[in-house]
Amino acid sequence: MDALVIGAGPAGLMAAEELAAAGRHVVICEAKPTAGRKFLMAGKSGLNVTKDEPADIFARAYDAGWLAPMLAEFGPAQVQDWCRALGQEVFTGTSGRVFPTVMKASPLLRAWLARLGAAGVDLRLRWRWTGLAEGGWRFDTPDGPVTLSPRMVVLALGGASWARLGSDAAWVPWLRGRGVEIAPFKPANMGFGVAWSAHMPRHFGQPVKGAALIVGDRRVRAEFVLSERGVEGGGIYAVSRDLRDGASLRLDLMPDVTAPDLAARLARLKPAETLSNRLRKLGLSPVASALVMEFGRGLPTSEAIKALPIPLTGPRPLDEAISVAGGITRAALTEDLELRALPGVFACGEMLDWEAPTGGYLLTACWATGRWAGRAAARG
Repeated sequence: MDALVIGAGPAGLMAAEELAAAGRHVVICEAKPTAGRKFLMAGKSGLNVTKDEPADIFARAYDAGWLAPMLAEFGPAQVQDWCRALGQEVFTGTSGRVFPTVMKASPLLRAWLARLGAAGVDLRLRWRWTGLAEGGWRFDTPDGPVTLSPRMVVLALGGASWARLGSDAAWVPWLRGRGVEIAPFKPANMGFGVAWSAHMPRHFGQPVKGAALIVGDRRVRAEFVLSERGVEGGGIYAVSRDLRDGASLRLDLMPDVTAPDLAARLARLKPAETLSNRLRKLGLSPVASALVMEFGRGLPTSEAIKALPIPLTGPRPLDEAISVAGGITRAALTEDLELRALPGVFACGEMLDWEAPTGGYLLTACWATGRWAGRAAARG
């Protein structure tokens, strides 16, 4: 065999497409019964493929500047063209996020797998990589153990979140044993725990809208949700890196009202009124009022509304995170994403040490690095 790709997620499939386009005989080995399981899960509530913004602004969302050349070659514009070439029209929402018109991931994946099959790509399901041997790459397969000896290999095994969908980081000890430097995995784009009182369960599942999340000197206007386990959703994910690294969270529940204006409104209310009545008359939603009642008692009412502290108990576990930070370090890779310790072996996707928020950035980087690794492997 010519080229082996391990992992049939977005990065692996993109690498396989580039290898096949270069005339390579490509075999993809996937541990799960179907391809793209995490990709399909990500698209359940609407597949956000990228964000329609200038390339230089887009690249700033990542904590790894070395991804810039890859994103420049396959960024927001190229992702949209690629979707259209698979027969999937896209549209841009008011936030700049780009979605397929059908909103789902499955039509895009079906069209992509059909195109790969027509290009001669051999997809082998339930083939789980179990390590390296003297004779090559070992797999557990439905027909028993098999060892493959390809000319070139692209690894696209995912990170360490959502193990049930295939990203279980089982590969880490095998590569570390071969001298590959791997930064410890940390959760990214995850929720945070909150020790709620018995008064809060009736608000679980409710979104907090119109608030500004204050983390250090950052203010982020975005919605988030209260859950039994804490807080989660887009607003929390947007500041999750800072919160994970120790920053505290405060809320401005009336960000469009200045502090003096709020003080004037409060002064017009009857002092004898209960706090809950005052909050209602100020126009706070029931869930926002509940947060003030939960954490704002003992604070001046204006402070409880404009800078409400939310005590967090820590990030949710790694396997519950949407994505991860950590992985194969930049120092362990060449410019072509080839492993310095394993010549002829390339890596891409969430295996690599980079972090980005949700909003199309994650998928675009997986595709961009898969494309880059596949093209480099094809030249080998």
